[in-house]
Amino acid sequence: MNAPDPRALRDAAVELALAAGAVLREGYGRAHTPERKGRIDLVTEYDHRSERLVLDGIRRRFPGHAVLAEESGAHAGGPADAPDAVRWVVDPLDGTTNFTHNYPFFCVSIAAEAGGALAAGAVYDPVHEELFAAAAGHGATLNGRPIRVSDVARVEDALLVTGFPYDVRERPERALPLFGAFLLRAQGIRRDGSAALNLCYVACGRFDGFWEISLSPWDMAAGTLLVREAGGRVTGYDGGAFRLDGRQILATNGRIHEEMKTVIAGAREPAGS
Repeated sequence: MNAPDPRALRDAAVELALAAGAVLREGYGRAHTPERKGRIDLVTEYDHRSERLVLDGIRRRFPGHAVLAEESGAHAGGPADAPDAVRWVVDPLDGTTNFTHNYPFFCVSIAAEAGGALAAGAVYDPVHEELFAAAAGHGATLNGRPIRVSDVARVEDALLVTGFPYDVRERPERALPLFGAFLLRAQGIRRDGSAALNLCYVACGRFDGFWEISLSPWDMAAGTLLVREAGGRVTGYDGGAFRLDGRQILATNGRIHEEMKTVIAGAREPAGS
């Protein structure tokens, strides 16, 4: 069989992200009693409701496709090595801590891999009604309009963004030295609690670079494709090939990538998780 059209996968991701975003919008502004997956890792009923909606939609439209979802894990599809094999990577609510505090920075993130490569993605911010979408080889958009990464060429002129791992209290040495190194070099740093949206903001030029460790595939999949399709660069911390299961990411406009890589190496932060 032929490989699926990335544009068709993108359109399906967009439809599902908009529907799941409506669920999150319904819950925004309410009082929440989240469960704890860890000391600072939360989950709410809206994570579960959003995920069920997305997974049901994928099963109806693509019954042979595999799924990797944050709350329910892996769901098998057809043979993984088939040329037309598709796996959906779903984060039903990226930024759950923000959501539980009614801080307006969270999203739905849905990506599709075809033949093991990122093919399509959609990230929807239901509070600001911003829909980011991309299909491999067909560019990236924000609410239907093409987007591009920034032209900033030096870290000292850059606005960067990062996040801290859930075990930052137990192992602060894995995140804080690098944060401090960039704090002394960049024009500014933000830390706002949604890796998927951080990547989208790199893609549309609001941020110039993003780094983070201990991320999961669903945090990075859709946003990684958006950055690439918007003209940016995505690698591991050492500049090597990016892997969804690599637990770390360096995503930039491309112009400051080597400089950020050098800063990371100088800070001697341990690689991986």
